[in-house]
Amino acid sequence: MAKVAVNQYHNRQFGGVTPFGNVTSLHYDLKTDETGAPANSDSTVALATGDVIDLGPLPEGMQLEDASLFVTTGMTATATGKLGFVYEDGEDSTAVPQGDAYFVKSGADLATASRVRANGSRLVILPKPARLVLTLAGASNAKASDLTAVVIGELTGPR
Repeated sequence: MAKVAVNQYHNRQFGGVTPFGNVTSLHYDLKTDETGAPANSDSTVALATGDVIDLGPLPEGMQLEDASLFVTTGMTATATGKLGFVYEDGEDSTAVPQGDAYFVKSGADLATASRVRANGSRLVILPKPARLVLTLAGASNAKASDLTAVVIGELTGPR
């Protein structure tokens, strides 16, 4: 039996040769006030069913590997949602289609303090800058809440 080694060392590493690699965690906070309105945002009204909350940027060239949604203080009872990404330019990609439920499919419990793990099944590299989005469903929010999304991935750099 032959022993075969595939040379992949630093094959797609971005940012120089370092023993620490190029995996990163990006954190996105969503806090709402006592009325259910998102703090530190461009909106002063409570989050409603169907609202798409833009949590922040995902860089071009990032390989999306994992995500968690930490619900520290839950939203209104029966509030659910999904977590995914859309492209900044609004144009889809045939190579890597945007998906508003890429990380967490519909029905994630946003009302109960817990950790919601990603349940998607594709490994992709973003071909262009994207935005992390949380889409609210189930019930509108009418209370203070505290959620944090963490996206883990490899920064491979722009192509």
